[in-house]
Amino acid sequence: MQWLDALGKPHARFAGAPRIVSLVPSLSELVVDLGLADALVGRTGFCIHPRAVVRGIPKVGGTKGFDLEKVRALAPTHVLVNIDENRREEVERLADFVPHLIVTHPLAPRDNLALYRLFGGVFGRESAAEALCADFEREWAALAETVGALSREDVLYLIWRQPWMSVARGTYISRMLAAAGWDTLPADAAARYPEVELPAAALPAARVLLSSEPYPFRARHVEEVAAMDGLAGKLVHTIDGEMVSWYGSRAPRGLRYLRALRAAGAAGQGIPPELDQNQ
Repeated sequence: MQWLDALGKPHARFAGAPRIVSLVPSLSELVVDLGLADALVGRTGFCIHPRAVVRGIPKVGGTKGFDLEKVRALAPTHVLVNIDENRREEVERLADFVPHLIVTHPLAPRDNLALYRLFGGVFGRESAAEALCADFEREWAALAETVGALSREDVLYLIWRQPWMSVARGTYISRMLAAAGWDTLPADAAARYPEVELPAAALPAARVLLSSEPYPFRARHVEEVAAMDGLAGKLVHTIDGEMVSWYGSRAPRGLRYLRALRAAGAAGQGIPPELDQNQ
């Protein structure tokens, strides 16, 4: 049996002992959660979860600008990459010495199911992959039930400051938020991560969400945005960017997190302390 990656390239079950280098933080976490921690021999400096496991795994640089020779020295059988997070020209250089490059590109929450089964099949972790699929389906159904009783809201989700940047509706982040009944602004954007002007971009939004990554928005930034002209009384708060943008094994937790946020809002409550990024 074979499984297809994001480029449509087939991958068969690997018969030997894999040596995996992950150049994507969420994929490193997924590898560990599938029970493959011993096979993970290299990671980027941004691969920080689960901390207790990955801190003992050698770093090869960043998702972009990784050290090719450090990767080569680890003699990987597989390198895991992502179309959005890694540069194509750098990944192409890996093909000279890496037997198996697995390219990923989840664009919507339910793409996680194929991702789990791809890794589970290639690395012989089908049972763990199916357990993740079942967990995802439970959380997906629970979120849909919560959202079904609520009105949809337009939101402005900010990922950067100076310049202010948001997300287009074709991104994984936007589609995660859409699953929670939050439709991101701008509705139409040529860029996947467009620059926006504040306060104008926030005026039609029911709320403004300031992500904890890649820009580390904090309470002072909430105050900054809330004080802008025309935004008095607008709901402005931080949100855990990892829960919204990390696909892989983080996705079921992300769905559960979004359900808690929506339920708290529906009940007229503020952000619960355990969900507040400023606590």
